[in-house]
Amino acid sequence: MTQTTHTQTPPPGGADRPRSPEFRLAVDALRGLRQDLFQDAFAYRPLPRAGSDGPLARRLSGRALEYAAWAPHAVVCFLALLTMLLAQTTAEDGGVASLLCALLAAAPVLLTLVRPAGAFWASLAGATLAAVVGGTAWSDWPWLPGSFLSHLVVLTVVAIRTRPRTAAWMWLLTVVYGFLGGSVFGTGHYSDNVAPMLVFSALILLAVTAWKIRREARQEVTAQQTVTAHERSRRTLLEERTTIARELHDVVAHHMSVVAIQAEAAPYRVENPPPELEKAFATIRENAVAALTELRRVLGVVRAEDYEAPDAPQPTLADLDALLTNVRETGLDVEKTVTGAVRELPQGVELSAYRIVQEALSNTLRHAPGASARVEIGYVLGGLGLRVVNGPPPAPSLIKPSPGAGHGITGMRERVTMLNGEMTAGPAEDGGYEVTVFLPAGAASEDGA
Repeated sequence: MTQTTHTQTPPPGGADRPRSPEFRLAVDALRGLRQDLFQDAFAYRPLPRAGSDGPLARRLSGRALEYAAWAPHAVVCFLALLTMLLAQTTAEDGGVASLLCALLAAAPVLLTLVRPAGAFWASLAGATLAAVVGGTAWSDWPWLPGSFLSHLVVLTVVAIRTRPRTAAWMWLLTVVYGFLGGSVFGTGHYSDNVAPMLVFSALILLAVTAWKIRREARQEVTAQQTVTAHERSRRTLLEERTTIARELHDVVAHHMSVVAIQAEAAPYRVENPPPELEKAFATIRENAVAALTELRRVLGVVRAEDYEAPDAPQPTLADLDALLTNVRETGLDVEKTVTGAVRELPQGVELSAYRIVQEALSNTLRHAPGASARVEIGYVLGGLGLRVVNGPPPAPSLIKPSPGAGHGITGMRERVTMLNGEMTAGPAEDGGYEVTVFLPAGAASEDGA
């Protein structure tokens, strides 16, 4: 006898059937409720002290500032005392009942200092017990006057300490509790304090949520502005370093090329040079070519794809007069003073000095239109001194100063730091601006050696 086994095939789309958007929305909402008010509801989360950047703390100092850090805790304790007095004075029965109602009203408020989510549940439970102990009329359900104020304070403090979603859940649960307490436990009579509770709590929670959103947006904007300013300064610094590297690459590459050519031509300028001399010059040329190749390989990466090496030689202090003439044509009254024995300096020092003077005069044109400027160059022992100072702009000026971010000063400091020099920049005594620089340098021949 043969037995036939029948197997049932589940209909297609059973367990793996996609859920509707409404179902997923409801599941996400219940998951948020569980995370906000049920999961670790009584976890220890103490109220942090107030920061030192608040409007009140900025006006205080010393011990007063230390006390101001505990201001939020003092406010919560004061509100707890206020709810206790209200509950005790409005209780129908005196003695133990009024004292118990006072404690049930104050305890949830104090609990917000350490366990905010648990304080909400304690407020609902305390309101119920207080209504049972101290209420004589069904209209008192579900909140006595003390419990009414206590629940509003708890909602406010917990909303400040938690996310806006938690505030929404607390209000919805307050709605459910209010209608259940007023209709079910109130034997069908509608309570007189449910509607005021819902209206006041909704207004308070909306105000707190709007304040928190605005504060978070302001903090985010401030943080973004700080990051943007830092990135802009960093980008300016990198661009200036790239420019310096390009200029030095051109200067050093030129000198290395000259060394290689002179080393190759030197043996032909001597009649019957000894083999040792030819070999020495050949070694010099090989080392110069190798160094030039390595220099181009390492520093050549800083060039942009569209960068082209300048056809003209890099400017030096000898070209400063042409720069001053060009600046005078723009309307800036500038004079130059040179002290010390003028001598040729290393080309990197001459180039940096020229660029620093150029940038300082550009800053004068931008930030002090109409003012006069003075350029002082001092050839001193062991280096070069620069001083560029401008006076204050004239009071009745038709040209307004252009705002700046200090990138020119950043570029000057980078050049001075590269040469192990010193620089100071700041307002002058007469209201103008002064830039003072010292660039250590020997003679050009010594540097080339």
